[in-house]
Amino acid sequence: MAALESEPGLSGLEEELTCSICLCLFSSPVTVPCGHNFCASCLDLSWAGLSGGFSCPQCRATFAGRPQLQKNTVLCRVVEQLQGRPGAKGEEQEEENGVGEAGGCWAQEPPVSCDSCQEAPAVQTCLTCTASFCTEHLRPHRDSPAFRDHQLCPPLRDLQQRKCPQHNRLFEFFCGKHGACICSLCLLGHKLCPTTPLEQAKAAAQSVLKKKLGELHNQSEKTARAMSTVKTNQNQSAETASRKKELIRNEFSEIKAIIEERENEIMKAITEEEKRVWNKFDYIYSVLGNKKNEIQSLKDQIEMALTESDDVLFLKRAAALQKTSTKEAFVPVVEMDQNVMHSTYQAAIVLKDIVKTSVIQSREKKEEVAAKLVKIKGPPAAHPNKLPVGKKPHGPHQIHKEKSIPPSQTSSHGETDTKEKKKAAKVAPATTPAAAASAKDLMDSFLKKPREELLQYAANITLDYNTAHNTVVLSENYTRMSISDTFTGHKHHPQRFTDYRQVLGFQCFKRGIHYWEVQLQQSSFCGVGVCYGSMERQGPESRLGRNSKSWCIEWLNSKISSWHNDVEKCLPNTKATKIGVLLNCEGGFVIFTAVGEKNYLIYKFKAQFTEALYPAFWLFSSDAVLSLCHMKE
Repeated sequence: MAALESEPGLSGLEEELTCSICLCLFSSPVTVPCGHNFCASCLDLSWAGLSGGFSCPQCRATFAGRPQLQKNTVLCRVVEQLQGRPGAKGEEQEEENGVGEAGGCWAQEPPVSCDSCQEAPAVQTCLTCTASFCTEHLRPHRDSPAFRDHQLCPPLRDLQQRKCPQHNRLFEFFCGKHGACICSLCLLGHKLCPTTPLEQAKAAAQSVLKKKLGELHNQSEKTARAMSTVKTNQNQSAETASRKKELIRNEFSEIKAIIEERENEIMKAITEEEKRVWNKFDYIYSVLGNKKNEIQSLKDQIEMALTESDDVLFLKRAAALQKTSTKEAFVPVVEMDQNVMHSTYQAAIVLKDIVKTSVIQSREKKEEVAAKLVKIKGPPAAHPNKLPVGKKPHGPHQIHKEKSIPPSQTSSHGETDTKEKKKAAKVAPATTPAAAASAKDLMDSFLKKPREELLQYAANITLDYNTAHNTVVLSENYTRMSISDTFTGHKHHPQRFTDYRQVLGFQCFKRGIHYWEVQLQQSSFCGVGVCYGSMERQGPESRLGRNSKSWCIEWLNSKISSWHNDVEKCLPNTKATKIGVLLNCEGGFVIFTAVGEKNYLIYKFKAQFTEALYPAFWLFSSDAVLSLCHMKE
């Protein structure tokens, strides 16, 4: 700035000739697209480590890519004109050596005193003389040819720290093996070490740190994405737990008055599992947050080191920073315990069946007591003169006794428990023609029932996320399935179908009678059925109807077929788009009906079910959609 004061014509250009980054006169000024000017080295340092998002340090204007910077020749001429005053030759020499005016870039630092007069501020430091001089005492270095080879630089502090403590000579080289600055005499002790001049070592260290800064930036972005993924998984686990809670509440709605304590116990198990997974996700999230802070701290240290103009201090910091390392963010797999989730839900179903069975047994006992009372009171009420006529009613009682012989025979073989008697009574007739006829009559009775009566067995089915194929998209609270080839897919699960676009219902049925309805599109390729939970999830046998563990109806445009155990049966065409499925676990049959103004049969399967059954669905064409109808129980 002393030059500006000595040149009246340039005194008004102080602000225009100052770099807004280093607050010093321009050195190799360049212009950015928005029109502002900066020192080339200052701008390179500001944009170091950036792969995008370049902006002007002064007006914050953003650029799509890194601008191609051009040297501002006008400002260069102004600087040259400024340096054309007496003594400019020495300053040009200083500019060729890549150094600025006295005092450095930072105006806040106190000036370095002249070593000759100890009063005036030094304007240059001679590395050859290892002393700093003011303008007056620097004149011999500028005017006398004897000092022409002396190396001048901006004023430096603590020159003793720049000297080798062993040889009292200035540091001139950097030993890469030991990570220390050495003098020319120290080279004898570092013959086998890789040594380079200080300027080259600084350039190499800057390159390494810039590269590491870019890597840290990428690691920071990956960590942020990982934290977002953990938060998403955490919310999904909470949603899964919420669905479980809702299903369990539905199961307990019929028996809540008498088993509320049991419900609370099961809900507590679900909540504890949810809390366990939530806490794990919270811990992982906090660890990733700490890692991100660690990376940011290291980035800040590197950025601060890159702004250091002192070569020795910079190399010391660079040597320490190069030794630091960070690891990639790792997110362990955390999932809900499916055994806990499934067992609690199954416990609710079993408990409900036990309560229903108990109620049915109590009703049967009441009917038996009433029948005995009628039988006991019957003979006294009969007229003696009409005894032959009174014998006629005994016929049905005798037939009833004959039919009840098999249970009594089983009890004579040691089965004295009432529950075991009833099981034997149900199983024994299945092997007889009379039992087969009874089962057929039972099926026919259900076929004759109108839809309004079937709704008493209504079951609201939801789709199981963990079984859905990667191209199957579930929506509308897991009651609608469709195909999307652009879907990113679900996370891995051992119960997921891998070869066919299939999904199972979340509910399973082992006892009782259940009815649900499915809405499908006209002229689509899809399938509706039931299967065991042990059905294969991959390979040819994982397709519905192509194994002994599944039963289904398929639509191929206008063609309808039934499939079981890889056997196809062609069925009459139907234009119905709503299909009703009736499952009778004890009766051993599943019926598919077309729902409309009047239900009519599509197909019925008869089988002895040995495992719990799941509703199953399959889509082939990309435009096919299946929706589960909400049933009013």
